[in-house]
Amino acid sequence: MTVAGIQKLGVDFGGKFLFRNVTFDVNEGDFVGLIGANGTGKTTLFKIITGEIEPTEGGVFISGDTRLGYLEQHACSGSSKTVYEEALGVFDYLIEIEKEIEEVSKELEAGRGDTAALIERQSFLQEKFNSEEGLTFRSKTRSALLGLGFSQEDLSLTCDKLSGGQRSKLSMCKLLLSRADLMLLDEPTNHLDIAASEWLESFLQNYKGTVIVISHDRYFLDKVCNKTVEIANGKGYCTKGNYSEYQRLKAARLESERRQYENQLEEIKRIEGIIEQQRSFARERNFITAESKRKMLEKKKAELIEPERDPAEMRIKFSPECESGNDVLFVNGLSKSFGNKLLFENGSFEIHKGDRAFIIGANGCGKTTLFRILTGSVEPDSGVFSFGTSVKVAYFDQSLESLKGGKTALNEIWDEHRLMKETQVRNYLAAFLFRGNDVFKNVDSLSGGEKAKLCLLKLMLSGANVLLLDEPTNHLDIVSREILENALSDFEGTIIAVSHDRYFINKLSTEIFRLTQSGFEKFDGSYDDYCANVLLQPQKKKENKEPKVNSYKLRKERESEINRLKGKIKRTEAEIDGLDGEVASLNEELKTPEVSADYERIIEITAEIEEKSARQAELMDEWEEMSSRLSELLSEETE
Repeated sequence: MTVAGIQKLGVDFGGKFLFRNVTFDVNEGDFVGLIGANGTGKTTLFKIITGEIEPTEGGVFISGDTRLGYLEQHACSGSSKTVYEEALGVFDYLIEIEKEIEEVSKELEAGRGDTAALIERQSFLQEKFNSEEGLTFRSKTRSALLGLGFSQEDLSLTCDKLSGGQRSKLSMCKLLLSRADLMLLDEPTNHLDIAASEWLESFLQNYKGTVIVISHDRYFLDKVCNKTVEIANGKGYCTKGNYSEYQRLKAARLESERRQYENQLEEIKRIEGIIEQQRSFARERNFITAESKRKMLEKKKAELIEPERDPAEMRIKFSPECESGNDVLFVNGLSKSFGNKLLFENGSFEIHKGDRAFIIGANGCGKTTLFRILTGSVEPDSGVFSFGTSVKVAYFDQSLESLKGGKTALNEIWDEHRLMKETQVRNYLAAFLFRGNDVFKNVDSLSGGEKAKLCLLKLMLSGANVLLLDEPTNHLDIVSREILENALSDFEGTIIAVSHDRYFINKLSTEIFRLTQSGFEKFDGSYDDYCANVLLQPQKKKENKEPKVNSYKLRKERESEINRLKGKIKRTEAEIDGLDGEVASLNEELKTPEVSADYERIIEITAEIEEKSARQAELMDEWEEMSSRLSELLSEETE
């Protein structure tokens, strides 16, 4: 069934079309990835779907019974509710039903009102409450908040104390819990670390509704999407499949268009040769033939369309001014705390020439702080580090503080490289998508993505042989990320990067370091290799040169607790399922003619339902606590 139909959509801004003739259908259960460079109109398309703006051409059809949900950009700001209360607000209708059930029960107990009517109302409310997942909505809310990266302590924070990123995550949580039939997600992984992104993927893979998602997170798009729509060059391109499948089909399409274009050029060249030959004969019938061919030539030229070029195909090589020694960086025993908060301790690792090392870890674990220690802007509490012979370091700070401002993009580069010709500087800028008059834009007026690209270009032109990159893809669209990946793939120096971009890590990494409070754990290879290693060897312990005397005992105790919790969780789930069946049977019994005429039996059954429902709620709370503890223990097992 079609949930939404986008038909020949066009939007004109100030006499120029942002896009035209964009057409695609969204069917029930589809997960559509909406991709394209920044500024191509993806968010505008969302606003048309929600009815916020009207298209210039075409229209959007939404199925009449579809509940539409979209992420509110400024939701929760200024609210005095706690994070948990704000998220729980999605289920206000269940809370109201719960209150009414309690009121009806009190009326029955007190013997007030029409008993038959009250019992019928109670039965209706209880059945509705159970069918709408009333027994689990609180635990689902808590689980979603924790999954998206909130800590247990964060749940009691009031919304007016939250950062922008936390408010976005809270809005995301409310949307995911809203049970919308069609969800519109705009950059849902922007403020999420890897663990939270993976939780979101798992949630969406089990979600029964329909989703359209704008994202530059290619790993995420590969995991969740079964259809991809790209807006590029003012057009819409739609194919079945995830991002990687779309890229394969797009490459085939562009190659076909290129060959067709070359064949057309060959045909034009052949016709021009015929015209020149006929004219050289200087006879009347030859002039007639030449004129006929000239008209054919004009038609061929009018039909000629130069194929679009994939911007990511442009590659410029950036070379270090000199080679470093084989030993690039040595880190031993680093630790850092802020007040009572320990970020990490016993941090030790080595980097060698040519390595492409990626550092991963939860938000707030100290990755950026580590880079600031390495660049000298922050002092460690303990430990030492040293760079090797002939090492020249360049640092990309995700805050983009290296831009001086007050200059054009062209001068920002040229002032640091006065020996370059303007054409050469423009070519470098063009490689990072600063084209035409874009090079004269004032740095202060650039978007976050444009500033990031300019900083990255300065970095690549610095002549450094070691690059420290802190979240270099954060502000970049997909095309810009691929340009950066190509540049870094050809880079002959050493790369040390912090990133949550799993596709980026997968494409470039030779090794991954996972940062936790207890230090670094090394995994060789790509991100996929890292995942396989973690999944296949969940019991693997990090080797320590000086293992604690009681490490074996602690491991055995942890394994014992894990097994005990697994057993108890399984038994609790079985009891919850059993109570579900018992409550369903009791509700069916209430509907039988014999019981509906027996008020005393109705009151007995209703009391029994309430008792079993209360027990279910207790069990769900216990299940949640045990699941949370089990997750902690399993996480410790992999560290």
